[in-house]
Amino acid sequence: MSTLAVHDHGVVHHEEGHEHHHKATFLNTYVFSQDHKYIAKQFLITGITMAFIAMTLSILFRIQLAYPDKSFPLLETLLGRFAPGGRLSPDFYMSLVTIHGTIMVFFVLTAGLSGTFANLLIPLQVGARDMASPFVNMLSYWFFLTASIIMLSSFFVEKGPASGGWTIYPPLSALPKAMNGSAEGMTLWLISMICFVGSSLMGGINYVSTVLNMRTKGMDLWKMPLSTWALFLTAILGVLSFPVLVAGIVLLIFDRSFGTSFYLSDIVLNGKVMPYEGGSPILFQHLFWFLGHPEVYIVIMPAMGIASEVIAVNSRKPIFGYHAMVYSLIGITVLSFVVWGHHMFVTGMNPFLGGVFMITTLIIAVPSAVKTFNWLATLWRGNIRFTPAMLFSIGMVSFFISGGLTGIFLGNAALDINLHDTYFVVAHFHLVMGSAAIFGMLAGVYHWFPKLYRRMMDERLGYLHFWITFIAAYLVFFPMHFMGLEGVPRRYYAITEFHQWDHWLNVNTFITWAAIMAGLAQVAFIINFVYSIFWGKKTVQNPWNANTLEWTAPIEHHHGNWIGEIPTVYRWPYDYSKPGAEDDFIPQTVPFSQTMSSNLPHDFEDNPAGLEEYTKWTATQKANEEVK
Repeated sequence: MSTLAVHDHGVVHHEEGHEHHHKATFLNTYVFSQDHKYIAKQFLITGITMAFIAMTLSILFRIQLAYPDKSFPLLETLLGRFAPGGRLSPDFYMSLVTIHGTIMVFFVLTAGLSGTFANLLIPLQVGARDMASPFVNMLSYWFFLTASIIMLSSFFVEKGPASGGWTIYPPLSALPKAMNGSAEGMTLWLISMICFVGSSLMGGINYVSTVLNMRTKGMDLWKMPLSTWALFLTAILGVLSFPVLVAGIVLLIFDRSFGTSFYLSDIVLNGKVMPYEGGSPILFQHLFWFLGHPEVYIVIMPAMGIASEVIAVNSRKPIFGYHAMVYSLIGITVLSFVVWGHHMFVTGMNPFLGGVFMITTLIIAVPSAVKTFNWLATLWRGNIRFTPAMLFSIGMVSFFISGGLTGIFLGNAALDINLHDTYFVVAHFHLVMGSAAIFGMLAGVYHWFPKLYRRMMDERLGYLHFWITFIAAYLVFFPMHFMGLEGVPRRYYAITEFHQWDHWLNVNTFITWAAIMAGLAQVAFIINFVYSIFWGKKTVQNPWNANTLEWTAPIEHHHGNWIGEIPTVYRWPYDYSKPGAEDDFIPQTVPFSQTMSSNLPHDFEDNPAGLEEYTKWTATQKANEEVK
C-alpha cells in the first residue's frame, strides 16, 4: 500500500513503496484501467475516432454545398432515406451540420484534448503517482464513451439525428414536432450531453485536486510547466461553467416532455396555436453562452499550454515571460465568464449592456496578445529544431493570430450585427478555435507520443501531414471571410436559391476540394500513428532533452510512474541554453549545488540558504581568479 507524507510546504505526495494489491488482468490494465496513462490513451483514441467521424460528416455536407443541384447515387446507397435520389435531404443536411459541430467542439476539442493531456501530463509533471481519485478518473472516461455512443446512435433512429445547429436553440429543440431533427434524435443529443458534462466534471475535479494536493517536494505553483497551468485552469473553467449547460438542458427537457414554458411563448405550429406562455428562447441563449464562451477557452487553453511547452523545448530557450504567460492564462480564465453576450448582439439586448460586453470582449484580447507576443519572442533567435511537434505548434500560433484578428470585428457590436450568422463567423471560429486547437492537439500527440507508447513517430510522415493540413486549412477557411463580408449566410442548404450569391458557388466547390485534401492528409497521420505504436523506432527516456518531470519517469509504464521515491524539484522547467551550463538543458530535478557555474541570483528568490551558498561560491571563484 502507498504511504503519504506531508512536507513542510504543505504539499502531499506519495512516497516509495506504492503498490496496488489488486491482480493485474487484461480488463483492469487496458479496459477498466485506473492508471492515468492508459486512461489518456483511451481518451486519445476515442477522440481521434470521433474526429474522423466529424470530418466525414463535414465532407458530406460540403459536397451538398459544392454541387447543390447534382445527384450522387452513391449517397443514396450509403445513406438511404436521408439522401433520396442521391441528394441529401434538407433536414439531414442540417443534422450533419449539427452533429459535426457538436462532436468537434465537445467530443474532440474538449474531451479528446483535455482528457488526453490532462490525464497524461498532470500527474507526471507535478510529480504524483496518479490522479487524486483514479476510480473517478476511470468513470470520467466511461461516461465520455457512453456519451459518444448515445450521440452516434441518433443516426439510427427513425427521424434522424438532432438538427438546429450545435447550439440547439429553441424553439426547434424544444418542440419535438417542429422538424425531423427535433424528435428522438434531439432527445438523444440532450441525454448524451448530460453524460458528457458528468464526464467533464469528474475529470475536472480530479485535475484540480491533483494539482493542488499532490505535487511532489519542491514543486510549488511557480515551478509548474505552462502545459500544466493551462490544463489546471481549463479544469477550473469547466467545473464552473458546465453545470450551467446542464441546467439549461434540464429546462429544455421539461419544455419538450412535461409541458412547461421556460423557453416557449406564442408558438404556432402547422397553423395551430400551441398552449405555451411566458417563456423566452433568449433565456436559453444566456444559459448556453454562459457555458459556450468559456468553452471556447476550454478548447484553446490546453493547446496554448502545449504549444508553449513544445516551442520552449524546441527553441532551446527559456519561455519568454513565464509569469506574464501564467497571469495571462488566469486573466483569460476570469474574463471568459463576462463576455458571453457578444454572441447575442442581435437578440435585442439593451445597447448599454451590448456596450459592456463589447468592452469586456476587447479587453480579453489583451492576455491573448500577451501570449502571442511571448511565443514569438521565444522563437526569436532560438536554436530551433523543426520537429513535427514544433511545426504544429507554430501552425497553432499562426491560426490563433489570423483567426483572433477577425474576433475584433465580431466583438464590435456595430460590425457583428452585419456579420452575424454569415460565413465570416464560420471562418473566424474555425481558425481561432478549430484549427488552432487541433494543431495544438496534434503537436501534443507528436511530442508526447514517446511517453504514451514508448516509440517514436515517423518524422517524414509528420512533415507531410503538417504541410498538407496547414495549407488545406487556410484554403478552406480563409475564403469564407469574403463570403461573409458579402452576407452569405451559414447553414444554408443551397445558396443557389438566391441568385445574388451565384458567383460564390465556384468558391464553395474550391473549399470542398480543399476540405477533401485536408481529410486525405489525416490518412497519413493515422498510418503514422498506428504503425508507430507497434513498429516505430524505440525511444530513449528523454528524446527531446526536455526539463520537465515526465521525462524522468521510466520508459516502461509503471502504475505509480516512478519506481522508488518521486524526484524532488529544485528549479523551474525552462532552464534551456543557460550560460555557463555544460548542456543546453538542466532538468528540474538537478539541484543548484550541481550547476554553480550557471546559477544566477534570481534562481534563489525563494531559497535564502541556496543564495548564501551561491554567494560564498562566487566569492571563492573571484578570490581564485585574483590569485591567478
